[in-house]
Amino acid sequence: MKTKRLFNYTVKIALPLLLGSAILYWMYRGFDFSSIRHVLFHEMDWTWMLLSLPFGVLAQAFRGWRWKQSLEPIGEHPRASVCVNAVFLSYAVSLLIPRIGEFARCGVLNRYDKVPFPKAIGTVVTERAVDTLIVLLITAVAFFMQLAVFSSFFSRTGTRIDDVFGMFSATGWLVTAVCGIASVILFYYVLRRLALYNKVKEMLTGIWQGIGSLRKVRNIPLFLFYSLAIWGSYFLHYYLTFFCFDSTAHLGLSCALVSFVVGSIAVIVPTPNGAGPWHFAVKTMLILYGVADNQALFFVLIVHTLQTLLVVLLGVYAWIALSFTHTPVSLASPAELIRPVEE
Repeated sequence: MKTKRLFNYTVKIALPLLLGSAILYWMYRGFDFSSIRHVLFHEMDWTWMLLSLPFGVLAQAFRGWRWKQSLEPIGEHPRASVCVNAVFLSYAVSLLIPRIGEFARCGVLNRYDKVPFPKAIGTVVTERAVDTLIVLLITAVAFFMQLAVFSSFFSRTGTRIDDVFGMFSATGWLVTAVCGIASVILFYYVLRRLALYNKVKEMLTGIWQGIGSLRKVRNIPLFLFYSLAIWGSYFLHYYLTFFCFDSTAHLGLSCALVSFVVGSIAVIVPTPNGAGPWHFAVKTMLILYGVADNQALFFVLIVHTLQTLLVVLLGVYAWIALSFTHTPVSLASPAELIRPVEE
């Protein structure tokens, strides 16, 4: 049993890393990494990067506060600090095993505030449904905002849709196909895991209670505010980085919104923090907006690396904060927090 569990953990860690690494290797083959130092210290405006980082923190904090609100209608009242730290830790854990963070944060809440795991995971399912609707709404807004721009571009230049698709190389289409297949595999895996849990009556009941909590949320306007604030913070966390570089500072809100949507969809592919698929998707959109290939590579590499570092730092902070949080049981490792899921 231990050997099988070790093998499962190895596969869950290795495959996403291999997928992300393969895409990054293809994108950055022949890239002069020594020039990054010059960009970081002589060309990049760090003021805008520093201004963007608090919004990355706020996005996760709003998610924690919304989670606490989602649990209250089903009789659970965890501490706000524990909810927020659980979210911080979940994002950091997902860097090791993609998508496992949702289970980890439920484990943290169970350990520190005795919130039943089934109820916690049920509210997470509800949250993800709400987030999906918001992303679809943002996608629609981005599409209609750019519809006139694309129509004008095509009419004035005589460019055809076929020409735009022709800008992608055969390798580019291959990478897109691989990302799509990986997303399908992830979806199938999640369905299998949920099917396993549904065999347990108690867990099924808890999940249903968690999902139904949205109907009984006392302060709907506050819940909607948290939901919009999460994605507004995510967007500002990304958009402000445009002003760090001369090549992207002039692109404007529309380009930022479109590339943000494309990047948000790309992270569905199971790699650590979307590494690889996110780089590929955002870089491709920036090139379509006229950014030079080399400058687009600099942008996605630097922005993603610094934002991932922020996730790591928040995870470390949460680990330390939770270690000083009152609980009858000492803080466990991320592997122990998700053990109920595996068993």
